[in-house]
This record gives sequence, structure tokens and C-alpha cells, in this order.
Amino acid sequence: MGSNKELLIVHREMHPVSLDHTVNVMLTPQFYTMKQEELPVKYLYQAKKIAPSLFDGLLDEEGAYAYFVFREDDHWVFIAYEPEKIRDFLLTKGIAPEHLSKIFFAQQSRDMFKDPVVLGEKEVLMNIDGSVALVPTGILSEDHETAVFDERFTPRSGVSLSGGSTLINKKETILLATVFLIFAAVFFVEGRQYTKGLQMQEKKMQDLLSSYPSLQSKIQRDSVALKYRTIDTKERHKREIIKTLGTMIFKGVRLNTFEMNEKKFKVIFSCENSKIVKKVETLAKKAHFSVKSGKNSNIVVIEGEV
Repeated sequence: MGSNKELLIVHREMHPVSLDHTVNVMLTPQFYTMKQEELPVKYLYQAKKIAPSLFDGLLDEEGAYAYFVFREDDHWVFIAYEPEKIRDFLLTKGIAPEHLSKIFFAQQSRDMFKDPVVLGEKEVLMNIDGSVALVPTGILSEDHETAVFDERFTPRSGVSLSGGSTLINKKETILLATVFLIFAAVFFVEGRQYTKGLQMQEKKMQDLLSSYPSLQSKIQRDSVALKYRTIDTKERHKREIIKTLGTMIFKGVRLNTFEMNEKKFKVIFSCENSKIVKKVETLAKKAHFSVKSGKNSNIVVIEGEV
């Protein structure tokens, strides 16, 4: 099997948990949409390419979906899921990203659900004609055997949730933080060089204006200056953002992910305790960044415009 870690089954009515260790989770069909197709496709990478097209018209157009594909007997199984919604739900149940290893889907272990798994007073999870589905407990007879859900249900492969990538361990966090600081240093050095370049451009322009008085029109001068000032302002703003985020990496704070493009940035931090969470939130709000943190979670998500 894929792992000997504790495996939790996740459903809408599950009770919150308190974790101090890493676990795997298995999602019920409440969290994904599934299709089974017999296709003339031999390789997994080929099946993955066509996965989105198979769900046209079946999914919410506003959703941000990812796809998981695997082979089952003579057909392919395609699963569409929303990582962000799943992540948010897990947080409400006490499963923070730092305690989450792999995500699995109930359909992957269909043969293990020949006997139903009881989820609560109202529902059970069982294999019906090859598909794992939620059914009312009322359809079962009183003497119907049920299965005990444990690590034996763990499939061989799963997915990780952290902005679409694998969760970052401590060593990778240190490496990423180091790269983060190097980027800040590079931005600083490039900024100084860029400033010197602007000063040289300004001197050349002044020499040119002295040689050609006709160019001393205020409109022309403002147009040239504005071109360079706009570029410099944007790059300086990026450097200031990185510098500010760098001050939030201190003892008790781990950097999970960092994304920045021409319009916005997003950073996810893991904190050791709620006290450190509040400190990071205070620093972020002071910098006028958008801050989000899950209830009873030590995860802090910071976003802003570039």
C-alpha cells in the first residue's frame, strides 16, 4: 500500500479532530465528481490531457478544478475536485496543511468497500456496481456486516494539497527562505544599478537639452522622465514587498509557498502557535496586505497587489 500513516475518512458530518502528527485522508464522493470511460488511450499522460474536456457542462464554471486519473480494469477513472475548497473544509475540521500528507479518493479503494463503512447514524459508504457511493443506513439489514475503516484502505497513489504542489518540509522551507532572501538581495543590487542607470540617463538628457535648446519643451521632458519613473516605481514596489515579507520570517514561522507575478503576490506561512499567528497577522496588516487564517489553524495566507 501507499503509506503506513494514519488514514482518516473525510465526510461532511465528520467530527473535528485534534492532530499532533501527519495523516493521510480519504475523501468521500461528496468532495469530487467522477466519470468512468472506456477510451482508446494507452498511457496515463494521454488520459490526463483529455480529463478537463470530459467534464464540460458537468462542473460549476466558477470552480477551480484539478483532475486525478487512474486505470481501473478495462476503463479509465477521471476525478475532478477543487483543491481550495477541500483545503478550507479540512481546516474547519482541524486538519491543517502541516499535518496533511496525501489525499486519496474513495473510488481508488472500491474493492475494500464491498462491506459498507459506517460514516454516522444516517449514511454508509459502499461499493455499488463498481462505484463507491454514499447510501442511507436504512437500506441495510440489521445483520448486514460492516467494515472497519483503517490504513488497509490506503491506495498506492494520491495527491498533495498546497497550492497545487506537494507540501514543503522543514528542509525545503529553509532552502526556500534562503532563496527568498537571495532574491531580495538581487532585487536590492539590481535596484542600485538601475538607479545609477537612471542617473546616467538623466545626465545624458541634460547634456542633450543643453546642446539642443529646442528640446527643452516641458511636455517632452515630462514624457521622457515619466517613462523611466514608472518602471522604477514598479520595481521598487516589488523590492519593498519582498523586504516586508522577509521581516515575517522569524523563529516559529515557516514559509510554505510564495507566488508573485506582474499583478499580485500570495504567501502562505505556517506558525508554531496562535501567538505567532497574531504577530504575523499584525505585521501583514501594518503593511496593508490582505490576511486570511483558518479557524483554530496556525496557517496564515497573505495576499496583495504588486
